[in-house]
Amino acid sequence: MSTGSDNAVTGTPADAAQDAQEPPARPPRESGRASGPGWFDPDALRAAARPYLPPLLLYGVAKLTGLAVFAWLLEHAGDYHKKEPRFGGGAHWWDVLSTWDGWWYLQVAQHGYDPKLERLGGDGLFTVQQNSVAFFPLYPALIRMVSAVTGLGPYGAAILVSVVSSFVAAAGIYAVVKTLAGVRAGTVAAGLWAVAPGAGVEWAVYSESVFVALAAWCCYAVMTRRWITAGLLACVAGLNRPTSAVLIGAVGLAALVTLVRRDSRREHGVGGPLYAILVAPLGLLGYVAWVGYATGEPTAYFTLQREGWAHYFDYGAYTLRVLKNLAVGRHDYVFAFDVPDVLSLQLVLALPFLIALMLRKRPPLVLVAYTLATIVTVLGTQQMFGNTMRYLLPAFPLLLAPAAALGRLRNGSLAVFFATAALASGWYAHYVLFELGVP
Repeated sequence: MSTGSDNAVTGTPADAAQDAQEPPARPPRESGRASGPGWFDPDALRAAARPYLPPLLLYGVAKLTGLAVFAWLLEHAGDYHKKEPRFGGGAHWWDVLSTWDGWWYLQVAQHGYDPKLERLGGDGLFTVQQNSVAFFPLYPALIRMVSAVTGLGPYGAAILVSVVSSFVAAAGIYAVVKTLAGVRAGTVAAGLWAVAPGAGVEWAVYSESVFVALAAWCCYAVMTRRWITAGLLACVAGLNRPTSAVLIGAVGLAALVTLVRRDSRREHGVGGPLYAILVAPLGLLGYVAWVGYATGEPTAYFTLQREGWAHYFDYGAYTLRVLKNLAVGRHDYVFAFDVPDVLSLQLVLALPFLIALMLRKRPPLVLVAYTLATIVTVLGTQQMFGNTMRYLLPAFPLLLAPAAALGRLRNGSLAVFFATAALASGWYAHYVLFELGVP
């Protein structure tokens, strides 16, 4: 209760009348500084932003280092000159960052959607013509908006959206980990996300950075009981990629538990958690429903993913087949790529250890549900196994325990670690994805 309220309650009627006649005291104004609008306080803004500078600086330096090594490797090999611009090639090394999925996103940003299902016939792996509606609309919409505002071309706007979003994501990861393990661990976590396997798509024409930015701040909103913010962020994330279902489910589960428990219900109320449950899935459901309506087939999106891209949930059958083949040195499975598959295998083998370390830190329910659901979705789906590194990139809570452990190192040791990891990431997180596989 504020001091003014206390006076109104405990003061005499004469005191109240005197207070009503006197204008409220104004805070002293610092000389030489202009007074901004009441809702904008530059000093408060700078103070709020200051803690984020070290993690964002570490993130940016690590990313720039990895990107420089990636560019050098591309020029050294020169193979991208021989590839089609749509499939990993281009006139310049940076063109590689807009190939594969990036090509589709740029098509949507420039031309919009042409929703339809075209049957190819036969009984092969692909029986439906690939269509741009498989790529969710938020990222291309941001590209188009930034292009219109800045005058940049679609490629430049796409890279700008990805880079800015990656810093927002790094800030969100810092906020989450800092809350659980301290400032130093949060800073290290932001740096680890820059050099994580699959991190090469963070500054490419891919939607991962936008999604992780939304997911990290959504989880933080749940942790700080900002339910309306969490519901809105999960809803927007649903317009970015289909794997937003795990984020929506985690938010819904955390909100449901809050409603079920009497103490938390009394403390946080009913309206906020209920709002989050109802609003979170609207973006994802709305887009999938629109694809069904536009094509005339209610399940068109899922048909397109299964028969156009051979991506579908198979309860881990494909992952198990890959693991058995890699164990005996064979590649008798679809989407086989030697180097990316071996690196992804190492990450999969490390998952039980990373999960156990994360759980020992006793993170909030929303982080546990989000992380485990992400892992189950990735390993339970038939898709390019070599891309497991990229598909697990949103599982940032796995960085919690390693960040806490590395945070106990001296600054010199940390500098050596990140210098080495940043240089190496130019190969394993960038070159391997874009040149030795299909990101």
